[in-house]
Amino acid sequence: MRYELFTALDLAGEPPRHPSEFDRLLKTALAERPRTFLVDEAQWLNGEAFEYFRYLWDEPSTQLAIIFVGGTGCHTVLRREPMLSSLIWQQFTRLTPDEVLEVIPLFHPVWADADLEDIAFADQHAAHGNFRAWAQLTAHTRTALARTGRARVDQDLLRWAFSRLA
Repeated sequence: MRYELFTALDLAGEPPRHPSEFDRLLKTALAERPRTFLVDEAQWLNGEAFEYFRYLWDEPSTQLAIIFVGGTGCHTVLRREPMLSSLIWQQFTRLTPDEVLEVIPLFHPVWADADLEDIAFADQHAAHGNFRAWAQLTAHTRTALARTGRARVDQDLLRWAFSRLA
């Protein structure tokens, strides 16, 4: 976990060899400015990982928010961890079609100048208001734009991107 955080925080130099030095370095970095950790697939973490996140979060000098995101079984796994009993639980629902048209152009530059009809088309045929699906679609759309040399999204390009979604 320490090495993953060292890399994620883009800290300079070589990672420390001793846990206490490593912890001191991470706490110092986390005290410099506010940080948010987004921990995806949290249902796969073990108790030791949760304890380490809590250890960093409990440090008075750190300015840390941690968001645990996960799929099936995540809520059950997180509820089993006593050190997470003070968590705030938030369930997210799909974006409505109106929310998609409002939020997606702000989400990524690919969508900023896209026609709203094309965004609605993408949502109806592929993303279905699911933000994770929008992230995947955005990645494939960026690839399509780069390969074709096109400057803007259109429905032909989107159809190609749809074909790449799992």
